[in-house]
Amino acid sequence: MQPVPGQPAQLPAVSLRLGAGYQFAVDFGLPGVSQLGTDATPPLGQGAGPDSEMLLMAAVANCLCGSLAFALRKFKNEEFGLEAKATCSLARNDAGKLRMDGIHVEVQIDAVASSLRLLERALAQFEDFCVVTQSVRAAIPVTVLVRDRQGTKLWPH
Repeated sequence: MQPVPGQPAQLPAVSLRLGAGYQFAVDFGLPGVSQLGTDATPPLGQGAGPDSEMLLMAAVANCLCGSLAFALRKFKNEEFGLEAKATCSLARNDAGKLRMDGIHVEVQIDAVASSLRLLERALAQFEDFCVVTQSVRAAIPVTVLVRDRQGTKLWPH
């Protein structure tokens, strides 16, 4: 891959510090941003914070929502909200090790489809601009469903 002009070649570092058990303090190194507490789910951890799988699901959903918001705004849509829910399935691989088997993200646009300009064009391109989703898809299947405020399925067709 080639570097992108005007973009950093490397993202800022994220730091983690182990606390009790499997709890970590995650520092994103951003001024004014609090640390995030993570923990493994029981029985390994106490479930005192999101685990690694939850963080990956959140990253995929966040990137998809950001990409969709960008695509909609590019076509002069300014008045809408977005919500997303990400779920994950787990399975054992051939070696018996637990792995993420798939991530499913449902996005709801808080607007009626007919009120959005060039919606079809925005939907046709937003996933391609999602850096995290496209990177994760190299190893884990990711499915995406987009609905409008009325529950009408917009994507995929």
